[in-house]
Amino acid sequence: MFFHRFRVRYHETDPQKFLFNSRYLEYADVAMTEFFRSLGWSYPELLQAGFDPSVVSSTLDFHRPAYLDDWVDAEVVCTRIGTSSFTLRFSFSTTGRPVCTVESVYVNVDPATASSRPIPAEIAHQIRLSQPALAEPTC
Repeated sequence: MFFHRFRVRYHETDPQKFLFNSRYLEYADVAMTEFFRSLGWSYPELLQAGFDPSVVSSTLDFHRPAYLDDWVDAEVVCTRIGTSSFTLRFSFSTTGRPVCTVESVYVNVDPATASSRPIPAEIAHQIRLSQPALAEPTC
């Protein structure tokens, strides 16, 4: 499991003083970058290794609001890894209470062709090592 913490800032709130709904996708993007940094790769290093993940699908489930100045904790879990795609679940909470869950599917993209390409083996291996529920493939 990986955790990253955010503080809700004024410009991220809506007129109801809630963290605006689209901000959770921004938080997920930052948490994804920090997840890979925790595995030993900065974003430029990922790109050099041939790993350029792009979001192809995201779903958000809202549980309760987060407010201005709240600390929001993001738990990041990789729930699936395939040949060229993977899924991350972001569980956002304040004071241990769930506020939003985001599930995003990413595809490793070759920017020259705008098509999918396999996740580099070393990166896939590191992801699996960080996620006990994901076993190495046996074949």
